[in-house]
Amino acid sequence: MTKNWSPDSWRSMPIRQVPTYPDEAKLNAVEKELSNLPPLVFAGEARRLKRQLGDVAKGNAFLLQGGDCAESFAEFHADKIRDTFRVLLQMSVALTFAASCSIVKVGRMAGQYAKPRSSDMETKEDVSLPSYRGDIINGISFDEKSRVPDPERMIKAYSQASSTLNLLRAFAQGGYANLTKVHQWNLDFVGGGDAVEKYQDMADRIGEALAFMEACGIDPNSKELHGTDFYVSHEALLLRYEEALTRVDSTTGDWYDTSGHMLWIGDRTRIKGEAHVEFLRGIANPLGLKVGPTTNLDELIEIIDLLNPEDEAGRITLICRMGAGIIEDKLPSVIKRIEEEGKTVVWSSDPMHGNTISASNGFKTRPFEDVLAEIRRFFRIHRSMGTYAGGVHFEMTGQDVTECTGGAEAITEAKLADRYRTHCDPRLNANQSLELAFLIAESLKEERDERAKELKNAAMSS
Repeated sequence: MTKNWSPDSWRSMPIRQVPTYPDEAKLNAVEKELSNLPPLVFAGEARRLKRQLGDVAKGNAFLLQGGDCAESFAEFHADKIRDTFRVLLQMSVALTFAASCSIVKVGRMAGQYAKPRSSDMETKEDVSLPSYRGDIINGISFDEKSRVPDPERMIKAYSQASSTLNLLRAFAQGGYANLTKVHQWNLDFVGGGDAVEKYQDMADRIGEALAFMEACGIDPNSKELHGTDFYVSHEALLLRYEEALTRVDSTTGDWYDTSGHMLWIGDRTRIKGEAHVEFLRGIANPLGLKVGPTTNLDELIEIIDLLNPEDEAGRITLICRMGAGIIEDKLPSVIKRIEEEGKTVVWSSDPMHGNTISASNGFKTRPFEDVLAEIRRFFRIHRSMGTYAGGVHFEMTGQDVTECTGGAEAITEAKLADRYRTHCDPRLNANQSLELAFLIAESLKEERDERAKELKNAAMSS
């Protein structure tokens, strides 16, 4: 167990990005209630994810992480959960098929209810109110009552997260994820376009392979093909909620945050000597660290040492969010320093946050072409430096939204208003996500072919 740490030791440290609750007694009662509720995930699941991320760190697998920018109480629906899960399955199969690579699937789901904000206050037409910080804290409606932080929202978040996880487990292990249904995943929500044609062709070829296996006496409904591992993650921002769901694992004696399998920390709270880093250093879950263009590398190394003193493979994922225009200037120095220090990490690209712009009609958006450009440059940089581009991290949905411009659908700024539904940041829709998966698969295949060639040449020369 971590020395000089307890689930509440963060409370004695400076903290950012947290609300001020007006009713302390109500807050304490909610925290107590949460602490008595069953865990949402289990320590063994988090350990299994860490082992699989360890494989990613070694270059033997690839991380696909995606989901809502901020989950909404109002949009909580089984169909929405299914559609996001389904598009992640589609993306995973596309990546696996093209690159012959095991894919670790992690959703931004069942806990992504809190959002950091650049300002404590929001002003509209000379009216200033507390900023919306996610449904777990306050409401999105711009009125005084909605913007008051309400601790009861933590109970609702727990309830919806529990229901979401129950459905995800059923989808992942109950037969829905069976590869024999790869064609069925393509129904309902995917329209036309090149990506869909590629998917149909891939599905046909998978079907042929499964038919061949069955003819050879291999059961297509075997355990290996019947289900899949699927994990959930969110930003560990509201520490009162995270602490209340932190438990001691009876088999190892380690502390785990049972609100999710993987937790990450953002640019705004990744600060040594402050509350969020203090909390995360004591839990045994796999952790993500957002790394941006302004990240101080000395501080990053210090934080990695705090969070992963034993250099455990799979413990730390560096989620790099630079921007397409500056990634070639900023990322190499980060990679060089991590390599020089000998740190074992998963390198993952977040091509969303560094490419956010305001459209001419006022909508916040992300050009698909910029997202793709950052990913391609991410792969190219790692290939040139001899390191492994191990994952991608998207804000996406299985819904037919119009929030990011471009892609094969050619969504224009004028079309953004058609189906702009996000509670916070713009998301890739189902078609754009699938299209991106095929384009990423090309880069991943190139990278893995190059690594295989290098290993072959090394073996021949020895």
